Amino acid sequence: MSESTETIEELLQSVGVDKNYRTDSLTLLEKGESRYLRDLKLNLTSTLTSEHLSAKECALLALSTAINNNNKPLTQYFTKYAEEQGATAAETGEAAGCASLLASNNVFYRFRHFTQKEKYTQIPARIRMQLMMKPVTGKEFFELMSLAISAVNGCEMCVNAHEDSLIKLGTTEERIFDAVRIASLVTATGKIVY
Repeated sequence: MSESTETIEELLQSVGVDKNYRTDSLTLLEKGESRYLRDLKLNLTSTLTSEHLSAKECALLALSTAINNNNKPLTQYFTKYAEEQGATAAETGEAAGCASLLASNNVFYRFRHFTQKEKYTQIPARIRMQLMMKPVTGKEFFELMSLAISAVNGCEMCVNAHEDSLIKLGTTEERIFDAVRIASLVTATGKIVY
């Protein structure tokens, strides 16, 4: 067995996927004996660790990102992992809701930002956001998930708004940074395992 195959099997087992599972991306990396496989495996392992976020928070951030990215194997894995870390059904449901709501907001506010037309800022958005008002995960953590998803979706306006809100809530920049790091690593893994 090649080192690449062994690394792939370890990566897949770490996210609860059968070791023989292959995507086109995994096959290309395996055939090319890519050194990136080791980086990917180590990056994913580090995804679930943070000095500034609890294991449950890391899991919920990863879950919301996997849902946002429509990644079934990672959604299943991070749902189970979040539950193992003490997340309730309401909290995992909120991670899913956050991904959906921010998908809508990120498209809408990116449009406003891109066009930079005053008229569009005067027209009511008419997007219901009750989930943001009293989140079961708490206002600060919901803002953190919202920031991470906005970063993945590339909405500058939303990233800035959520980051500003978090700073005003007393969140440290290290906590914010780790949330975005987790979202980036789940997104990267999802390009290979999907």
